[in-house]
Amino acid sequence: MTQVKELLRQMVARTLTETANLYYDFTINGDVVFCREAYVGAEGLLTHVENIRPLLAEVLKLADVLRLEVHGTSANLEKVKGPLATLKPEWFVFECGVVR
Repeated sequence: MTQVKELLRQMVARTLTETANLYYDFTINGDVVFCREAYVGAEGLLTHVENIRPLLAEVLKLADVLRLEVHGTSANLEKVKGPLATLKPEWFVFECGVVR
């Protein structure tokens, strides 16, 4: 977990430079790490994935992904389905809500 935590800090540091990032954080419960993140559109998410790709590869050598959810409009989801397919996310189409 010590190695994972260091990689998470490095991922956060890299994400600070991304202008389309709305929030990006990690919380931990025992040996489970939860990542919460949001971006302006599909392009923001794809930029982020490319930015952290080497660090994410290192994390995935140390940890298993239990669940990955991607939420967005159907148009944005279509843009990321191909690039994110290997991570096998669950896709959630935005229906309604408060957007500020």
